[in-house]
Amino acid sequence: MGYSAAMRARLSDIAQQAEVSEATVSRVLNDRPGVAPETRQAVLTALDVLGYERPARLRKRSAGLVGLVVPELDNPIFPAFAQVIESNLAQAGYTPVLCTQTPGGVTEDEYVEMLLDRQVSGIVFVSGLHADTSADHDRYRKLLARPLPIVMINGHAPDIAAPFVSCDDREAGELAVAHLVALGHRRIGLVSGPDRFIPVRRKLAGFRSAMQRLLGTGDAELAELAELSLFGVEGGEAAAGRLLDRGVTGLVCGSDLMALGAIRAARQREISVPDQLSVVGYDDSPLIAFTDPPLTTMRQPVIAMAVAAVRALVDEIHGHPAPHSEYVFRPELVVRGSTAIAPSFARVA
Repeated sequence: MGYSAAMRARLSDIAQQAEVSEATVSRVLNDRPGVAPETRQAVLTALDVLGYERPARLRKRSAGLVGLVVPELDNPIFPAFAQVIESNLAQAGYTPVLCTQTPGGVTEDEYVEMLLDRQVSGIVFVSGLHADTSADHDRYRKLLARPLPIVMINGHAPDIAAPFVSCDDREAGELAVAHLVALGHRRIGLVSGPDRFIPVRRKLAGFRSAMQRLLGTGDAELAELAELSLFGVEGGEAAAGRLLDRGVTGLVCGSDLMALGAIRAARQREISVPDQLSVVGYDDSPLIAFTDPPLTTMRQPVIAMAVAAVRALVDEIHGHPAPHSEYVFRPELVVRGSTAIAPSFARVA
């Protein structure tokens, strides 16, 4: 009798702390289904706050570690991916281990060795060596042969039997060009990273296709309208400078940071954005809406892509292999203040 009363008092305390019903607390404590992940977490947090010990079955909540390998965090799109992937892994019961690469720091292969030592259940690679056509993909085939479930984001390699999740870079190139053409631009340039990366090749293909279809631009002119450089603000600035010297009025950029570099190059030449030059970025990374001017960009659907990647990995871990193909997500054009009617059109108007 006394135990039952104490139990009820405890349920009541936890329910009050977590702001849920006692029935919900009971379901969580008995590890029953039908409770939303955030509600379950609220109840477990209330247990911890009130100093109650978690039932043994709930102490083993982590289904295991999952590695998350991302490039440098200078580009805010990578922390954005990491945050959503980590959150979804945690909701699925896995503990994420974030591995961030920095120039001259720990390499992807070294991180993978560390993750294998920690006996991870799987690894998610974001924009890794799988996206680099010059890299040896045997490293991934060895992981799959262990077997270790892996999922790749942004960069498709048909010779790796794993699920891939990508934003449609070709479509992004085409949509960006179409937007600038609709504003009256005829001399449009592309600024992007090195040609060895799959996403760059796809953006370039989309750019060329749209320029040929919408403006009838020939191969010789297209060759001088594409400038590939290093990713980042400095690379964008250098490549954009070369294109501005060739008289472009619109620029399609391979990342938001490259677009910021392009705007810097324009300012150095006292070219006004967007009055004399329109710039389109790519990613819609956090805070990019607050630049000067706010950046028109192609948005990657980060949440949808991250959810799909985690779902595919968890399915693989549970022995329900996801199709070993590429899931392609459409980018979305977000129009802000860095694009405007072409100067020649503005004068006619």
